[in-house]
Amino acid sequence: MELLILLYALATLYFLLMVWKWVGAKRDQECYILDYECYKPTDDRMLSTKFCGEVIKRTKNLGLLEYKFLLRAIVSAGLGEQTYAPRIMFSGREDNPTLLDGISEMEEFFEDCIANLLSRSGVSPSEIDVLVVNVAMLSAVPSLSARIINRYKMRDDTKVFNLSAMGCSASLISVDIVKNLFKSYKNLFALVVTSESLSPNWYSRNYRSMILTNGLFRSGGSAILLTNKRAMKNRAMFRLKCLVRTQYHGARDESYGCCMQKEDEQGRLGINLGKTIPKAATRALADNLRQISPKILPVRELVRFMVVTLARKMINRSSSKKTTGGPETELNFETGVDHFCLHTGGKAVIDGIGMSLNLSEYDVEPARMTLHRFGNTSASSIWYVLGYMEAKKRLKKGDKVFMVSLGAGFKCNSSLWEVMRDLGDGNVWKDCIDRYPVKSSDNPFMEKYGWMNQEMDPSTFQLPEVI
Repeated sequence: MELLILLYALATLYFLLMVWKWVGAKRDQECYILDYECYKPTDDRMLSTKFCGEVIKRTKNLGLLEYKFLLRAIVSAGLGEQTYAPRIMFSGREDNPTLLDGISEMEEFFEDCIANLLSRSGVSPSEIDVLVVNVAMLSAVPSLSARIINRYKMRDDTKVFNLSAMGCSASLISVDIVKNLFKSYKNLFALVVTSESLSPNWYSRNYRSMILTNGLFRSGGSAILLTNKRAMKNRAMFRLKCLVRTQYHGARDESYGCCMQKEDEQGRLGINLGKTIPKAATRALADNLRQISPKILPVRELVRFMVVTLARKMINRSSSKKTTGGPETELNFETGVDHFCLHTGGKAVIDGIGMSLNLSEYDVEPARMTLHRFGNTSASSIWYVLGYMEAKKRLKKGDKVFMVSLGAGFKCNSSLWEVMRDLGDGNVWKDCIDRYPVKSSDNPFMEKYGWMNQEMDPSTFQLPEVI
């Protein structure tokens, strides 16, 4: 009998030990954001309405219709006149960029953003174990990640990933790489660097679907410091709850080709935005939400949605008159999410995501104001949106932040973060947060270029006189 009791005790202890080891392993796999930094270029790179007009005047081979198309795109994009452009624009050389222009643009960003982040967090470059760099439209030799390692003298055994051509959704792809590494290695520091090189990618011809990007994309970038160290938990700003990546129908030509870098008929390189983008984005978002909803929403909301949906289907079967879905038949994401960090792909993108998630104006305000102040900074834009929430002191301990980003391919990536402590630093917004939110009617581009909606004679039209 005593032997049997001893065996039971040993089995119980072994089970408890396994549970303890499993819990410990899970704790070592946590992914925390220790700090992040958004890049703010110098004021001499700021785009005023007047300078935008000068750049448009320099664009070759544009007729009246092309000028009006581009100006309409700028006016309706939702941007203010404090966004930033690469230095090549201010020297008037955007039509003849060099590789050095793109590299210099990135090195200026690396020098400022990474240095500020590491200095503020108290982490030395030699302590970085993982480096992930994503810049979609610049691939240089040595790589951009190698340039960072050389500049900051990081260790020889740093695990390095250099991503290109991943588009505006690359930030969360980089975080996913870090998250997976954290599952296999303990006590790591990871640095994610995300930006876009605009210098070599300005389109200065007259193909409409390619000139559209000129009025939307702006200079910016972010650096994010992550860790899975237990000792850093109390210093962390956010903890990753879940992350879902969706490569929607990449095998379909309409989704694959809706956003593509290509040459026009004259051989000029640019980004072609196809008419199928809204359709591809909507489907990619729906597919992503379908996967992440069960992971972030409470059971009661999922059950409510299922019951209401089944009831509506039964009513439609028994009645000749079909009932359409209303707010009560949609998932209420606010039951599991406190703040929404939306991709600033443009006014229409923000409106579309807001409608899909049934969000209020308060929920989409951070994305709208980020677009107004900084423009679409590609993959780094969601971190500017997060910075707006922090500067407005919206983020409190225990809150859940939902990030959504869309990118070429076509991809939709999303993640849920838990706020680890009350946050309220002004970060990149500190010198202007008191002026926001601005009114939707405050559009300096409309004030200056409202003439575009007037009827004009193409044969007598002279742009310099109008601007």
